[in-house]
Amino acid sequence: MLRWNRSSFRARRTSDAGAVAALVCIGVSVLFLLFAGSKEADASLVRAGGAWNRVVPLIRQGPLPSVLPGGKGEAIQVLDAHGRVVAATRQLAGKPPMATFRSTSRDVRAARALCPPAGLKGCMTVVSYKVYQPDGIWLLYVAVPVVAWYGNATALFFAIGVSLLMTAMMAAWAFRDITKALVPVNAMRTELAEITAAGLDRRVPVPGNYEEMGFLAETVNDTLDRLEGAYQQLRHFTSDASHDLRSPITAMRALLEEALMYPQGTDWPKMTAAVLAGVDRLQAIVTDLLTMARLDARAPLTREATDLGRLVGAELDHRTYRREIVRDLREDVFVDCDRLRIARVLTNLLDNADRHATSRINVIVWADGLSAVLEVVDDGGGIAVDQREMVFDRFTRLEASRDRDIGGTGLGLAIAREIAEAHEGTLSIQDSERGARFVLRLPRIRSLARPLAHVAS
Repeated sequence: MLRWNRSSFRARRTSDAGAVAALVCIGVSVLFLLFAGSKEADASLVRAGGAWNRVVPLIRQGPLPSVLPGGKGEAIQVLDAHGRVVAATRQLAGKPPMATFRSTSRDVRAARALCPPAGLKGCMTVVSYKVYQPDGIWLLYVAVPVVAWYGNATALFFAIGVSLLMTAMMAAWAFRDITKALVPVNAMRTELAEITAAGLDRRVPVPGNYEEMGFLAETVNDTLDRLEGAYQQLRHFTSDASHDLRSPITAMRALLEEALMYPQGTDWPKMTAAVLAGVDRLQAIVTDLLTMARLDARAPLTREATDLGRLVGAELDHRTYRREIVRDLREDVFVDCDRLRIARVLTNLLDNADRHATSRINVIVWADGLSAVLEVVDDGGGIAVDQREMVFDRFTRLEASRDRDIGGTGLGLAIAREIAEAHEGTLSIQDSERGARFVLRLPRIRSLARPLAHVAS
C-alpha cells in the first residue's frame, strides 16, 4: 500500500511537478485573462460606438424624444449647446449631466472612468462625443460598465478550473510515473531486506524497462557477489585460523597435563622445549594475523627511496638459511617503498623457499623498464599451474607440501601479496626450469630523490 510521506522522493518530486505545473498554468491563465479583458474592453467601446451610431442621426434629424432607447447596462445623455440635458435613457431621465468633461478641440471623442457618474451607481466608463449642430456643439455621453482586467466572471472561472485540472493531472501523472519507476527499486529493497548471512546467494531482480535501474541492479548484484566471496573467505579464514590456533594449544595442554600427572617421570627440559615450540608457533600465527589485519585496514606506508638490491643484500646478510643462497643483485634499482614491509615480503618468500628447496635458492634483483623486479627461485618440486593462485589464499598449504611445511602459518604468501599490492605492485608465480619462481614487481624510480607522487597519504 502506498503511503504519502512528505520526505520521500516520490512525494517531493510529485510536489515539485505540481508546483511547476501550477506556475505554468498561472502564467498561461494570466495571459489568457489579460487577452479576455482586452477583448471585453474593446467590445464595451464597440457598444458605446453603436450608441453613437443610433443617437447621432436622431440628433441631426430632430426633434429628439426625451427618453432614448438604450441597450442592456448602457446609459445615454444628450446635452445641447447650452449644456442642458435634452434627452436621456430611462435611468437618467430628469437627472443632471452624468459628466462634465469633453474632448479636446481636435478630438471628437474622449473617455474616462468615473466612480460613479452623476445619477448612476458603480464605476462606469463614460465616453463623450462632440456632435456639431447649427447652434453649436452638442455633447453625447454614453456610459458602459467598467470592464475588469480579467474580462468577466466566466473567463475567470474557466481559467481557474482549467488551471486546477491541469495541475492535478500533471501531479497525478508525475506520481504515477515516479511510482512506476520506483517499482524496481522497491523490489530490490525487498530482496535486500530478506538477504541474510545464510542466504547470500540470493540476487536482486534486474528490470528491463529502465536502463539506469538495470545498471543499479547489476551493480548491487556485483556487490553481493563480492560480499558472498568475502564472507566465504572469512568463514574459511575463521575456520582455518581456529584450527591452526587450536592445534598447538591442544598439544601444549596435553604436554602440561601429562607433566602434572607424572612429574617424576617427565623430562622437563624436553617438555619445556616442546611447549616453547608451540608458543613460538602461536606467536607466529598471531603476528601474521595482526599483520593481515593492518593490511586489510589499509594502514599507511612509511615510504622512502630505496635501492632494492642493497635492501635485499642487507636482509640476506642478517639471516641464515638451511639452503645455499645464490645472489644476483643489481644495484641502482630504486623503488619508493616501506623498507620494513618489503623486507617482510623477502623474508616470507625466503622462508617458503627454504622449506621447499632441495639445495639452493636463487635471489635476483634487476630492472625491467619501469619495474623493479625481485625473484626468489628454489630448486624444489615446484607448484602446478592450476595451483599457483591458490597458494596466495589465506591459510592455504598444498597437500603435497604439508609434511615439509610444518612450520608455516599459511599466511606468509598472502601477506607478501597484500604488501606488494599496497605498493602498487604485483607478486606472482611464473614458469621456471625447476622449482617455484616467485616474482615481485614494484614501480621503479630513477633517483634517490623521493617522488612526491608516491608519498603515502
